[in-house]
Amino acid sequence: MIVTDRISFQSKGYCDIVDITHEVAKRVVKAQIDSGAVTLFVAGSTAGITTIEFEPGLVSDFKEMWQQFAPDNISYNHNRAWDDDNGYSHVRASLLGASLVIPFQDKILALGTWQQVVLVDFDNRPRSRQVVVQIMGES
Repeated sequence: MIVTDRISFQSKGYCDIVDITHEVAKRVVKAQIDSGAVTLFVAGSTAGITTIEFEPGLVSDFKEMWQQFAPDNISYNHNRAWDDDNGYSHVRASLLGASLVIPFQDKILALGTWQQVVLVDFDNRPRSRQVVVQIMGES
């Protein structure tokens, strides 16, 4: 069986990290599937999905890491082509990735004790974001 749902919300941009763990878990519980895998996919090319320990120190470290790997204050060809100054957000999102798969059993996500599911919005402005949630498995 496959169940498809969506999580929609407003993000702030500028490396906004949004914990969506609870929303994902709610959809797994709601589905008529006991064990399987949930695939998450963020629509858009300036955001990504991963897991992280969602605590202030690590969130700050994570944001600083992105500034070092793909700085927002250097020249990007994308910016020259489109004049939108968000080339760095596309590079960051492509490095992080747009999807994540999490197994679950007895309707419980197989996450570690300190592991949360997060969407990272790298764009240079607030955005309406949508995460496609596809739950696959058996009852």
